[in-house]
Amino acid sequence: MDIRRSYPSDLADEQWELVEPVIVAWKAQHPSVSGHQGKYAMREIVNAILYQNRTGCQWEFLPHDMPPPGAVKYYFYKWRDDGTDQTIHDLLRWQLREKERRLADPSLVAMDTQSIHAAVGVPADTTGKDAAKKVPGRKRCLAVDVLGLVIAVAVLPASAHDNAAGIALLDGVAEQTDTVKKALVDQGFKKAVVEHGATLGIDVEIVERNPTGQGFVPQAKRWIVEQTNGILRFYRRLVRDYEHRPASSRSRVYWAMTSVMARRLTDAVLPSWRTA
Repeated sequence: MDIRRSYPSDLADEQWELVEPVIVAWKAQHPSVSGHQGKYAMREIVNAILYQNRTGCQWEFLPHDMPPPGAVKYYFYKWRDDGTDQTIHDLLRWQLREKERRLADPSLVAMDTQSIHAAVGVPADTTGKDAAKKVPGRKRCLAVDVLGLVIAVAVLPASAHDNAAGIALLDGVAEQTDTVKKALVDQGFKKAVVEHGATLGIDVEIVERNPTGQGFVPQAKRWIVEQTNGILRFYRRLVRDYEHRPASSRSRVYWAMTSVMARRLTDAVLPSWRTA
């Protein structure tokens, strides 16, 4: 079979080497009933998922030189449901933190929410309207470390209060690690989040905005979660929520950050529209 020309979203050889061990182990644990290894290369399946994440295309619009949509869907949903997507993401996060001479798990996180428009066809029972921002759709909630790496992600209806988002994120952080002792949040989060954090041994600090500041003024340490939200917007599948299930929306975040971290670990750059 001819080797296809690469797309900018493809994993380079050294980046695939970071992901491959997890995929190989998964394949060994999920042998085919007939004993064959499968018709499509796992690297191509991963590249197809990353291509869709970056370009935002529908399943049926995946390029013809990639595995067919049905095969890519199968693995995307399988890895979403058994947590393989998060396993890959977390392993790269630990490696990147160690590369930056930090402990594998953080002691501080910054949390924030972002209301995202939902596409036509997304089930109404998983969406809502953010009354403050006038956005109908879902609320993407992130907890990140000081490097901007995702520690926990939650996806709720946009109508959910930031308190519900904060509680979900704190629970997600606590499930991931017991090292986090402090969480920084903005003024949208209220007393309920602070109290819930106390039950988990996490000190939640509400960072007050400077009343004299005009426009967007970065807040020390907490600004990094805003940067991560901005990075995710480069991945067009995340600009709008196209997923029928919130679990798929979470998986899209894991795959986007996997792409980001693989490049940071190998000192590569994914070109943006600003790149000459």
